Amino acid sequence: MALVAACQDGTAAGARDAAILAVAYSCGLRRAEIVNLDLADFDRASGVFMVHGKRNKVRTVPIQNGARAAVEDWLAVRGEDAGPLFVGIRRGDHMTDRRMTTQAVYHIFTQRAEQANVTEFSPHDMRRTFAGDLLDAGADIVTVQKMMGHANVTTTARYDRRGERAKQDAARKLHFPYQRQK
Repeated sequence: MALVAACQDGTAAGARDAAILAVAYSCGLRRAEIVNLDLADFDRASGVFMVHGKRNKVRTVPIQNGARAAVEDWLAVRGEDAGPLFVGIRRGDHMTDRRMTTQAVYHIFTQRAEQANVTEFSPHDMRRTFAGDLLDAGADIVTVQKMMGHANVTTTARYDRRGERAKQDAARKLHFPYQRQK
């Protein structure tokens, strides 16, 4: 993914931005959920985030593979001090202890998209891609609904881009025990 490559520049901001992209894509989090994460919300042993979503609902979302590695690399830069998981970084790679804003995350997404020559990109595209890729990979829609923090599966269904091919694939999985007579 070109967005990730744009972050791999050896800076603290690059490590943070890669971790933010990882959490957005691999956990399907909203910008507000990303900025509200604290270090204490990440169980490093299990690789699970405790996410505080809309209407104060709390859900657990696992993070695996390269996304988890990106978060671990960010934590190596950030350190183990309690507080916001993602903090601001000033010029010269000087970290603050202040929580980022949703607007700052929006800026990171648009800046990294520009650096990666990705056009027509919005931060919510990461959430759409999370849902679509999981459904394409065979995850059931109720699991995706729970991971996204949707109250209703109908909301999650709007993210489903599988179309007619998925219906054909699903129909092939059923077996009707009829054989033609010769």
